Amino acid sequence: MPHRSQPVIAKKGPYVVDLESDKTYYWCSCGRSENQPFCDGSHKGTNFEPLEVKVSEDKKYGLCGCKHTKNPPFCDREHSKL
Repeated sequence: MPHRSQPVIAKKGPYVVDLESDKTYYWCSCGRSENQPFCDGSHKGTNFEPLEVKVSEDKKYGLCGCKHTKNPPFCDREHSKL
């Protein structure tokens, strides 16, 4: 069974971002992106993949920065346990 590496903790807290319902976003799950909380392709060569995100309404969302959320891509305060 392959070993699953741990994500890089980009930030111990959420990235509060404005998301629009008519767009598709790609949340960085590896923590390596220079464009947090969004993917920039830095996961290449790892076992991580970006998560496609679509929202139902235009508003501010708290996207996970620690990459340990149990409800990706949204912050669930899991960073407080790290």
